[in-house]
Amino acid sequence: MGSLVPETIETDRLRFEVIRPETVDVLELYEICSSDPEIDEITEYLTWDPHETPNETLEFVERVTDRCESDDGAAYLIRPRAGEDGAGEIAGEAGFAVDWEKRTMTLGVWLRKRFWGRGYSGERAAAFLEVAFDRLDLELVAVCADVENERSNRAIRTYVEDHGGRRDGLVRNWVVIGDDPADCYRYTVSRSEWRENRSDVNVSLE
Repeated sequence: MGSLVPETIETDRLRFEVIRPETVDVLELYEICSSDPEIDEITEYLTWDPHETPNETLEFVERVTDRCESDDGAAYLIRPRAGEDGAGEIAGEAGFAVDWEKRTMTLGVWLRKRFWGRGYSGERAAAFLEVAFDRLDLELVAVCADVENERSNRAIRTYVEDHGGRRDGLVRNWVVIGDDPADCYRYTVSRSEWRENRSDVNVSLE
């Protein structure tokens, strides 16, 4: 595993555990990614479809492990901490990709529907911003959302503005949803903006 990428991250309400074959129950993750009651709604605006076989889940785990070991990004299971409804369960997955030449981290996240509306996306962003700027010494964090995904755009706009960032604009045919290219809004936070607007979320990296 790459030495730069944290093995675990903890915030006030959440624990993030890096995804690797030896740390993840592939069958448990497959059940969530294939047959969660709201899986079609969860993946409506995502770049991946519900998994059809456990092997597809294993291939995902191996792919993100390779990225982590090369320090080009990471993927984490999200688990609510003690005191939260659903404590210890897999609430979703969060990850980031690093473009070292551009000094930029790009964020991604999805949550099971029962965990929507709790502010977890913003808390995860606060943690990953700290990883980007304090741990990896990057200069910019970016996140994109399908223009049709009003819920995600609302959440992203809130936490990006809280950290002093902004919506840069619309990028056309930026991602593929299903078989079709989709337009996205792109948001960014710079290191200087983050330093002037650090959140009060407690973040612990291991």
